[in-house]
Amino acid sequence: MNKTYEVFLGCAIPNRFNNYESSMRAVAEALDIKLLDFDGATCCGTVVLKSIDEYSWLSMSGRNIALAEKRGHDIVTPCNGCFGSLKDVDHVLHTEEEQRKAVNEVLKELGLEYTGKSKIRHFVEVLYDLKDEIASKIVKPLEGLKVAFHPGCHLLRPSKVAGFDDPELPSKVDELIELTGAKSIPWNLKLRCCGSPLLIASEDVATRILKEKLADAKASGANCVVTNCPACHTQYDVQALGLTDENGESLELPALFVTQILGLAMGLDEERLGLELDRISLDPVSDILGI
Repeated sequence: MNKTYEVFLGCAIPNRFNNYESSMRAVAEALDIKLLDFDGATCCGTVVLKSIDEYSWLSMSGRNIALAEKRGHDIVTPCNGCFGSLKDVDHVLHTEEEQRKAVNEVLKELGLEYTGKSKIRHFVEVLYDLKDEIASKIVKPLEGLKVAFHPGCHLLRPSKVAGFDDPELPSKVDELIELTGAKSIPWNLKLRCCGSPLLIASEDVATRILKEKLADAKASGANCVVTNCPACHTQYDVQALGLTDENGESLELPALFVTQILGLAMGLDEERLGLELDRISLDPVSDILGI
């Protein structure tokens, strides 16, 4: 099984969520996954650019994929947005010959060519393939942790591109979460967008969406939220600070990355897991987490 990947961090993780990168690398090392720094990477192009200039979006992500191809590696990313953009471009260039030819004309000037040899994978997919190995490394079960897992839109949609089908949930990440001894609870708004993409257009609407999600998670019995996306985590661990419902009751829930709870259950160094960088207090679940 392949355990060597070029890791595409994207823009948000290195700039805003060092705890996600550090915990990912700690878990990867424990599982002998080799993460190569992606030399020469640029922005994935994002779905935002797709709506403005599809050709530039295809060329930007196409260049990143072609770089990995030239070096003979698959790509792994811990970012839903980057996964969605890279995976979508890969799908278009795989299936639409005219688009592929146009992008390769641009890449030719850089000494690159998109051929479709490199696979695009989210880090949670790689972890799922190693679930038996992860299960064997659980030394500190997180029994009593009731997780509202938020998968995020670009991990799942569009299903024909991402390779997941919503009706098949609980998802692969739910299974990973429950390897730790935690319970990934069912909640009504699990698959609804967190509102993060709306922050640049209407923070009020984005906040209303977040309030509804958090209220539902709490009503469903969750004592924390777990994400695998930096944009979604911005909502739950930044925008949620001080958030209250109409009665003035706090809507805050401790928010962790999936790599952080896996790392804790595997007994990895807490400093490397970056728990001190979480904005929402972890005190309500500190006894369960053993921190």
